[in-house]
Amino acid sequence: MNNPADDLLRISMSHGVPRCLHSVAEIGVADALGDSPRSADELAHDTGTHAEALARTLRVLSAEGIFEARDGKWAHSPTSLLLRSDHPQSMRSFVRMIGLSVYWRGFEFFEDALRTGRSPQEKAVPGGYWKYLSENPAASRLFDEAMMGKAFGQIAGVVKSYDFSGCKVVADIGGGRGHLLSAVLQAAPLARGILFDQPHVTSVAQAAGMESERLRMHPGNFFTDALPSADCYLIMQVIHDWNDQQAAQILAAIRKAAAAGSRLLLIECIVPEDSKPSWTKMLDITMLTLLEGKERTQKEYSDMLRTAGFRMDRVIDVGLSTFIMESVAV
Repeated sequence: MNNPADDLLRISMSHGVPRCLHSVAEIGVADALGDSPRSADELAHDTGTHAEALARTLRVLSAEGIFEARDGKWAHSPTSLLLRSDHPQSMRSFVRMIGLSVYWRGFEFFEDALRTGRSPQEKAVPGGYWKYLSENPAASRLFDEAMMGKAFGQIAGVVKSYDFSGCKVVADIGGGRGHLLSAVLQAAPLARGILFDQPHVTSVAQAAGMESERLRMHPGNFFTDALPSADCYLIMQVIHDWNDQQAAQILAAIRKAAAAGSRLLLIECIVPEDSKPSWTKMLDITMLTLLEGKERTQKEYSDMLRTAGFRMDRVIDVGLSTFIMESVAV
């Protein structure tokens, strides 16, 4: 039986675990480890770290299943393999991004968020999170790498789990550089695609060669501009960036553009309605701290969609705590 005092000690000091993880990812310890067990001295030599400090850090991480201790040396676990830069599903950039100081500064003022329900980012970073990224090119590149790395796994799950063959025109709202839409068009060779995002985003996608006869750009702002007409709309991990009022505006704009019977695939994490630990619950707190966004339960999404004029028909688990909420315009 757990001692309640031990639980409080562990949880109150658990902020150190992610900092160990962020630092190891930043330094590239997983790349230095390679395929065979190595000693802390060897790893420290190759990574420019202190051997004892590194061993103590790896001891903490191995207790969480990240790396393994083997006969006085260190080896990869299935989890730490994802920290390698060359892994096809590498999470290194994502972990490094979460380690950026802009993520941690907000939590210094978290009591403000708890009292007001508003993000404390203005106190932590003048101008807020998006302004910080716009003024820090290295952080912005890391953000892009992290989002693409995470999205590739989610995109594979979406395409594998949903039949797009009946779609004629697919519009990806807030679709970034078009990676999801391109994968959907590859799975549905008879469909055409429209990528809707802000002009500076679509211009990057265009410069990267994303535009084709089957995929066209539609720059705009979903709060002020008309959205394209389509029989299938995608919107992946956009709604969680916004508060309830703003999220409702986005869904209403899609409904205004969608004919009755059009499908909307809302792709988001869903907060489980239980008392068990969940990274989605922590992501929800991160969204509050960074952006005044929020993760939502299935019921909350269903209610939002109904208010906007959509009927949620089914929910499809695509892995990585990500779900397709298939809805129809009514």
